[in-house]
Amino acid sequence: MAHQTLITGPTLRFDGDPMTGPWQDAVRIDTQGAVVLAGGHIAAVGQADALRTAYPEAVQIHYSDDHLICPGFVDAHVHYPQTAIIASWGKRLIDWLNDYTFPEETRLHDPAYAQMIAARYLDLTLAHGTTTVASYCTIHPHSADALFEAAAARGQRIVAGKTCMDRNAPEALRDTAQTAYDDSKSLIERWHGAGRATYAITPRFSPTSTPDQLEALGALWAEHPDCLMQTHLSEQTDEIAWVRDLYPDARDYLDTYEAHGLVGARGIFGHAIHLEPREIDRIAETGAAVVHCPTSNTFIGSGLFDMAGLAARHIPVGLATDTGGGSSFSMLRTMAAAYEIGQLRGTPLHAAQLLWLATAGSARTLHLSEQIGSLKQGLEADLSIINLRSTDAIAQRHANASDIWESVFATIMMGDDRAIRDVWVNGVRR
Repeated sequence: MAHQTLITGPTLRFDGDPMTGPWQDAVRIDTQGAVVLAGGHIAAVGQADALRTAYPEAVQIHYSDDHLICPGFVDAHVHYPQTAIIASWGKRLIDWLNDYTFPEETRLHDPAYAQMIAARYLDLTLAHGTTTVASYCTIHPHSADALFEAAAARGQRIVAGKTCMDRNAPEALRDTAQTAYDDSKSLIERWHGAGRATYAITPRFSPTSTPDQLEALGALWAEHPDCLMQTHLSEQTDEIAWVRDLYPDARDYLDTYEAHGLVGARGIFGHAIHLEPREIDRIAETGAAVVHCPTSNTFIGSGLFDMAGLAARHIPVGLATDTGGGSSFSMLRTMAAAYEIGQLRGTPLHAAQLLWLATAGSARTLHLSEQIGSLKQGLEADLSIINLRSTDAIAQRHANASDIWESVFATIMMGDDRAIRDVWVNGVRR
């Protein structure tokens, strides 16, 4: 019999999608809850007393009522190669790429540097309670190897892909249509489905790929339809104007991907702020997903994501830090920023919705709902335990909260890595 661990305490449970109906019907906190872990999976979820009786041999770990047992956070859009340049001052998207991103990504031509940054990034995010990330790498295939290897060493679930660019980037960061196809195919064969790894075919965005490269990557996706495809869409207005100049025959930005076979149910589009009605229609029709990156959207001045409008169309929406355009490694800070953007749009999100987006919602965008994102029997045992009184400021708000949701919201708004009491990855406490 596999070693069993019984974890008791207030437990976050999902019964539905809180973005398409009343959150009260979809999210609850079981104050007398418990989770049993065995063999890297969740063996049972239920009432603590009942599970103590059912699993008498389990090692018991109890978290008091000023904690919350959550699924591990799922960060659905990041750039791990930008770890060292996070929080760089004063640029919008195109200047950000030229002045900060491209010089730093060039440094990852050194495999040892790529390995160091991959390890640093995963350790930083684990400390913030993030157990799964979907990351862009660089054009260097070994940058993807470095991240997959580092995740495997930590037992983490990982989504990643070599970033492909064959124009409008420094020569040291350009591949070709053929090498993008060949390198990505080799990485798929090496990593997709290996352990807890998923490969995502990754054109950075239309401005840095020729039509030939997008066509090659579309063909690769057709050959490997169980892979994901991740890219950027409609992040800033000047970016959209640039796309219009580069692709004068396209109906809109999304069409630059669709014309080359890069729109589909396993497609994931980061940002998606300034969408045209046709683009929204096509995303909804095809079942593609979008990812909200709120700290990035404010930090580099991109705009205000329409969470309510896209959720109303039943478009899967994930949440992400967008390291390093995003200004934090923390999904708590990212949830806080999503709340703030919702306030500016007149549609503030409840703490229950924010937690769902950072876990089950992001898992859904990555087509991993059957593996991670919820505390359900049979899913992989990734957990984050949140301390609801981690600092003096948060503790005094917790003491004055009228219910547990008020307390949880205070931690979302003011919490950081100090709020993460424990992180469990694949059933192992790290």
